[in-house]
Amino acid sequence: MNEITVTQLAALPSPVVIDVREPDEFASGHVPGAINVPLGSLPGADLPEGPLHVICEMGGRSARATTALERQGRTATNIEGGTAAWREAGLPTTTEG
Repeated sequence: MNEITVTQLAALPSPVVIDVREPDEFASGHVPGAINVPLGSLPGADLPEGPLHVICEMGGRSARATTALERQGRTATNIEGGTAAWREAGLPTTTEG
């Protein structure tokens, strides 16, 4: 499974970020531009084309989602440490979207 850090994610020009947390978690603050697709809704979800960067709160759910996406033939990368690591790194979050 491919993994990157939150710092590496923040340096990417236009990553497609899929946040697999539940809607209430997502609403409390997420990576700007992230798309909320809860883990339970991932099978069969209409996801954007191209590489996906998958995040959750700590990295466990996103790791499971990344593995599932890879099994479907998608290019997916897990974000180490999740949204908690993003916040700890002092990176911006938003409640919009």
